[in-house]
Amino acid sequence: MTIACTFGYSKPQTVEEALRLLARRVGGGIMPLAGGTDLVAWLRDGAVSPGHLVDLKGLKELRGIRLVKGGLWLGASTTFSEIAESPLVRRHAPILTEAAGMVASVGIRNRATVAGNICSAVPCCDSGPVLLVYDAQLHLATRQGPRTMPVTRWFKGPRATALPKGAILVGILIPTGRHAGAFAKLKRYRGEDLAQASVAVRVDSRGNWQVAYGSVAPTPLRGPKVEKLLKGRKLPEADLIEQAVKIGDTEIAPITDIRGSEVYRRMMVGVMLRRTIQLAARRLAGEGPDYGINILEEEAS
Repeated sequence: MTIACTFGYSKPQTVEEALRLLARRVGGGIMPLAGGTDLVAWLRDGAVSPGHLVDLKGLKELRGIRLVKGGLWLGASTTFSEIAESPLVRRHAPILTEAAGMVASVGIRNRATVAGNICSAVPCCDSGPVLLVYDAQLHLATRQGPRTMPVTRWFKGPRATALPKGAILVGILIPTGRHAGAFAKLKRYRGEDLAQASVAVRVDSRGNWQVAYGSVAPTPLRGPKVEKLLKGRKLPEADLIEQAVKIGDTEIAPITDIRGSEVYRRMMVGVMLRRTIQLAARRLAGEGPDYGINILEEEAS
């Protein structure tokens, strides 16, 4: 693999040092490096050409999965493999466990970080819809002090976020509580692939529903109309689910590209929304398969 630009490189050992490095003015700009699975591909393709990279992998403050006051803490350097294998995530955020197991390949999951995934902010990022249905809070470090931001304010467009210039995403806080859910991802084939479309669904013990979509709009997005329709229904009737599917079609804006047509994406979002609602309701009732399946592949097998 050839990278057609030259750049400086630093690997700070503290967040404060990283913030100082990111605040410097360098020709071509400065970019942070986390897992690098997106950034290295962009460097290879010439999509970005920074003057300096700041490697965040040495920052101990960005590591770890633990329960804290307010929920489940995921350090920004947490990889998808660590998420998929974590008993704490499986217990308190099982929809994320399900999505993590569908990210690319084992090799990519061993390297890619959940924070890097949302910082790249590509419309098909797998963790985006899941963090949206969990109403996750993002914790940032800036030179002016720590900040928090709801994930609902994070995505601004393709590869664009609300991360302030020179700031670092240090961790993600997911509220805990009894709930169930499901994640579905449409791929062109079994194995490693980007999402053509994805759907995440969550329902809590009071019948409050959260729905989010990926790869069918410029950013991952919530489905408030479907959420309102299902509110208070722990076990939605078949006709109500069909109404949700019709309403869901009005909440998305897919495009036609090399990986799928608008028509196909719309049709498959309907299929995934129907199945994820049904599966979330079954899991809330203590039924259904354990987390970690791809419902589209399970139905096809």
